[in-house]
Amino acid sequence: MTQAYRILVVDDEPDLEPLILQRMRRQIRSNQYEFVFAQNGVEALEKLSADPTIDMGLSDINMPKMDGLTLLQQLPDVDPNLRAVIISAYGDMDNIRTAMNRGAFDFVTKPIDFDDLKITITRTLEHLAEWREALSSRDQLVALQNELSIASQLQQSILPKKPPVSNQFEVSANMEPARNVGGDFYDYFNLEDQIGLVVADVSDKGIPASMFMMSSRTALKGAAIGVREPHMVLSEINNQLQQDNPTFMFVTLIYALFNPDSGSLTYSIAGHDPPMLVSADGAVTELPLTKGVALGIAPDVVYTQESVTLAPGDTVVLYTDGVTEAMNADNQQFGLERLTEVFEGKPPENAQAANEAVFAHVRNFAGDAPQSDDITCLTLRRP
Repeated sequence: MTQAYRILVVDDEPDLEPLILQRMRRQIRSNQYEFVFAQNGVEALEKLSADPTIDMGLSDINMPKMDGLTLLQQLPDVDPNLRAVIISAYGDMDNIRTAMNRGAFDFVTKPIDFDDLKITITRTLEHLAEWREALSSRDQLVALQNELSIASQLQQSILPKKPPVSNQFEVSANMEPARNVGGDFYDYFNLEDQIGLVVADVSDKGIPASMFMMSSRTALKGAAIGVREPHMVLSEINNQLQQDNPTFMFVTLIYALFNPDSGSLTYSIAGHDPPMLVSADGAVTELPLTKGVALGIAPDVVYTQESVTLAPGDTVVLYTDGVTEAMNADNQQFGLERLTEVFEGKPPENAQAANEAVFAHVRNFAGDAPQSDDITCLTLRRP
């Protein structure tokens, strides 16, 4: 039997300990998790110093003696590889931003949704496992390709595993990493009555690109909770990434909000390819670009947004340039025209079928030619 992950919960609310033990009883009984509890940051540091087997911290922000933000500053001195998740009040962007700047891997909001907490814990520990494997392997790296393989593992570890399930919409996404890059990512998440969708492509390659990718993803999730308009979300992320970017990396990105009740899709683009709309009758349209360059390049960039209403049977395709720039043995690119032909007159039956069709056509076109870039596609369909 594998050893359970040990999670330190830091919170001064007396009801939280029995609640976690009750809601996580299956994971505890199956030896997935063991929980240790502390009531403030000072007690947490004492327990971490005495117990090096703790893998992850889950901490409230407001506590006596030492708050969660101060605790985050102290954690690297105790265990630089510990993964920390912060519990924050809904919409508290100032504290969320500070927590991310101080090394928080992720956050959950109060009141705690235990389904979301379980997903967050799983994703955090999966990333920790990949990071530990990367650290143990790094001493043995003798070529750049090994490092890029680790970057790909890190990249895959933060991608969501299961799309949201609803009778009002369908979401499907996939990413096939190339051997020599590690910069694409996608995500989708619930925002009360709407769904946030993102597809992004980080510049550069290897572990630095993967780390910048994770920073971009965390920044976007934090901004999306505090700010609803997509163009304002991109402004928030851009200013955050640009402030601390000594390597001058950047990320192209499209962020969209979908309202399942109205069918409205509002999106903003930062230097990324625009989405494609496949109507229920098989008509294919490239949606308009919005104003704004890639994130992380310059401060105070102005971003704009566009909106479209999806009718029943409509599908939106978000993708990275790894799709359109895929090469065959004759050095020809797949291109936008071929992507359009995937759906023209052939509307997909569901979001998964749309996603699979993109990858199948790209693979058939490329043949045995080596993949030169990550290929990422996210599809949204209104049934």
